[in-house]
Amino acid sequence: MSTALVWFRRDLRSFDHSALYQALRTAGRVHCAFVFDTDILDALPTRRDRRVEFIHASLIELDAELAALSASAGNTKSGVVVRHGSPPECIPRLARELGVDTVFANRDYEPAAIARDREVARRLKEIGVGFEDFKDQVIFDRDEVLNQAGRPFSVFTPYRNVWLKQLDDFQLTSYPIEKHAARLAPKPAGERMPTLADIGFEPTNLPELKLPTGMSGGQRLFEDFQARIDDYRRARDFPAAKGVSYLSAHLRFGTVSIRRLAAFAARHGGEGANTWLSELAWRDFYQMILWHRPDVIDHTFRPECDGIAWDDTPDLFDAWREARTGYPLIDAAMRQLHQTGYMHNRLRMVAASFLTKDLGIDWRRGERHFAEHLNDYDLAANNGGWQWAASTGCDAQPWFRIFNPVMQSEKFDPDGRFIRRYLPELARVPDKFVHAPWIMNSSQQADVGIRIGSDYPAPVVDHAAARQRTLNRFSALGKDR
Repeated sequence: MSTALVWFRRDLRSFDHSALYQALRTAGRVHCAFVFDTDILDALPTRRDRRVEFIHASLIELDAELAALSASAGNTKSGVVVRHGSPPECIPRLARELGVDTVFANRDYEPAAIARDREVARRLKEIGVGFEDFKDQVIFDRDEVLNQAGRPFSVFTPYRNVWLKQLDDFQLTSYPIEKHAARLAPKPAGERMPTLADIGFEPTNLPELKLPTGMSGGQRLFEDFQARIDDYRRARDFPAAKGVSYLSAHLRFGTVSIRRLAAFAARHGGEGANTWLSELAWRDFYQMILWHRPDVIDHTFRPECDGIAWDDTPDLFDAWREARTGYPLIDAAMRQLHQTGYMHNRLRMVAASFLTKDLGIDWRRGERHFAEHLNDYDLAANNGGWQWAASTGCDAQPWFRIFNPVMQSEKFDPDGRFIRRYLPELARVPDKFVHAPWIMNSSQQADVGIRIGSDYPAPVVDHAAARQRTLNRFSALGKDR
């Protein structure tokens, strides 16, 4: 009887799971494992990381669900074997301990993960163990969506059109885990789930946030969104409204199934569902770009943009990351990020545009800052979004399109509800001034109990002047853009 090991990574669920299905279908006994990867964890800037706590809570639920699945099939309770260390060391060692013939995993597209899996496969081969990976976190991956010349797309709209054309029931069909649950192997004696403290981390404010964890949390959010999806296209741009799905962290860690989400949107139809389906296609698009062009991590997608002369202004970068720009929508967005680990998608675009085109600071610095704080941080999407805003990436917004932070604020937070939620010092500022409080005269400031430049900062840059500097910066490339 062959024995397999399923290595869970960014796929923390027991249903519609490609690698788990393939292992259960082909092997007689299937163990499940997760590694708290010290190559990643040791590089984190703090021991209080919401993402680690999210993973930990989700693993507890996954462990219990696998036990329930195996028990329902009449077997000794299964579960997740958890290790803490470097995967190229932990996985081969565990495979040897469990007498595994093959390790199964779902595919990752980040360069570091590809290198990690290559090294794991090499070491497994040395001990006579196979390694197989499968598509799971996207609908289409690698070379599955190509243009008529057989090359990867660099513009989203034609990519989406082909993506939608190829979308069919086969791509959206769930993998039936339950029918093979009897092959789940019992958890080895003495195995237990480590605590956060065991892996060197501390609790965060995650329980206080409106972000339920695990498969049940993802399902709860998805059910809530299904009732709102018809209004998605209209409501998604307003950060004070409940307009988006709030599923991004669950998509990142695989506590929901991309196939089930896309299947619902495709079958539901309508303006809202179709718009959301396009957003799911964006995820695939950026993963495809990263797989074909791993150099975009450190370099611009458009090589000529590597010549952009960004400004070296640490004081302005500090003002941006510390929510001291004097532009309320930007500062409120940054406070939301730091307090919750989340930032509304519209605000991600506006905050990124402000850093790169108002402050003239290299997009890579902002990308790294988001990487440290976002609960849903995904290298492909984060890199793609930042390069889009900076006009250096694939299908980027034109370099001469520069968001006006005041106009964005007036349009998408017209009553200042979002601003006041995160900037309580502006609570008494009237609606007509809340987007640009510096235009109040001293008497008006006194009436609402605030002094610009003291209680709330004055703008660190003048948008009109900053806009001209950006136009000059890109014009200096000397390229026909």
